[in-house]
Amino acid sequence: MHSLLARAAELGAGYRAGLAERPVAPAAVDLAALRSSFGGPLPEAPTPPSDVLEQLARAAGPGLVATAGPRFFGFVIGGALPAATAADVLAAGWDQNGFNAVLSPAAAAAEDVAGAWLKELLGIPAGASTGFVTGGQAANTAGLAAARHHVLAEAGWDVERDGLAGAPRVRVVASEERHATVDRALRLLGFGTRAVEPVKAGPQGAIDVEDLRKVREAGTGPLIVCLQAGNVNTGACDDLRAAREAVGDAWIHVDGAFGLWAAANPDTRALLDGVELADSWACDGHKWLNVPYDSGFVFCARPDVHAAAIAYRAAYLTGAGEVSGMGDLTLESSRRARGFAVWAAVRELGRDGVAELVGRCCRLARRFAGKLAEGGAEIANDVVLNQVLVSFGGDTDALIRKIQDDGTCWLGGTTWRGRRYLRISVSGWSTTEADVDRSAAAILRLAGQ
Repeated sequence: MHSLLARAAELGAGYRAGLAERPVAPAAVDLAALRSSFGGPLPEAPTPPSDVLEQLARAAGPGLVATAGPRFFGFVIGGALPAATAADVLAAGWDQNGFNAVLSPAAAAAEDVAGAWLKELLGIPAGASTGFVTGGQAANTAGLAAARHHVLAEAGWDVERDGLAGAPRVRVVASEERHATVDRALRLLGFGTRAVEPVKAGPQGAIDVEDLRKVREAGTGPLIVCLQAGNVNTGACDDLRAAREAVGDAWIHVDGAFGLWAAANPDTRALLDGVELADSWACDGHKWLNVPYDSGFVFCARPDVHAAAIAYRAAYLTGAGEVSGMGDLTLESSRRARGFAVWAAVRELGRDGVAELVGRCCRLARRFAGKLAEGGAEIANDVVLNQVLVSFGGDTDALIRKIQDDGTCWLGGTTWRGRRYLRISVSGWSTTEADVDRSAAAILRLAGQ
């Protein structure tokens, strides 16, 4: 086992060492050939673990995308930090189940401490509960489940016992530019997407507070309001303080997959003024904190409500009846101990390092926008965080394909306000000014063709 794990670490380290210079995406990937490399008939006999590892590395190599590298600008994801990566390798070796403190006291302690650090960085009240979930989707679902429990309990309805059939109608108010994971959470929670009462968005995609007030006053009954920290296209943040004033004591859930990290930097903190006034918050770890995948966070200002919406009880569960901070706050019973990598990332960076990472990505996004604008591109948004919307006119999707095939950098596209754009997200800890300049030059070269 020792030599096997050492070899796995060696292979992973070798891959990471070459990220800065390898093409970001493999050119002309032959998926059929990849499947063939992984495929063949079901093995009849066992294979030595060392052979399995080498076969896996050979089969996967041609199909790996350098999302962990410095010039991947798609989907608002950054590559995992060195300490976080190493901690995740160690966590795999330890093979801990992160369900509760009985199964892993170490995992529980790491999540307790890392959760407290996260709340301090993000401006969330210290008394809020923290659930270590898979990502933004699970965080939105868990946060809205807590919201559903609370607003219906206030109306005299036990939704966990009686379901939604016959329950008072819950009003869900959200921006017309909300993230799609909010809609999927509403589907999974039984509300359905028709429950949404949409609110207009302002010029940059932040919610129109006056329209929010009008929508709020247009009806009565249990109310959940979904706000956004970081519009997925523009990076714009809703005015959280004004929104709280507009909706009174309604439950406010903040979808802050990447935008919540703005609170960690003094220069961007004002964008999240009033964040502490919300009731639940969703955040991703593999975005600006740069931890490995399968890592997100849901916070709830009312830990008892959070647990009531999520927890379950069984006779075999030791410690049943207590809010564990783990199994009672997430949807999985068998899960990896996510807190080790999060703890390592925050320990590696510290408060100053997290602030610097957020600030640097914002500066690099502005640099990207400036370089492309100098080359004739239209920049559609105010670059307030790490998002840049770019248009050269013409066939945007054809240009995106050229950029992805070129391999210098990787970015995707989006549709915003009826137009197609290149969408650039600067989120990686290893990205430098040289990476931005090199990528901008490649984009301008390809656009010029």
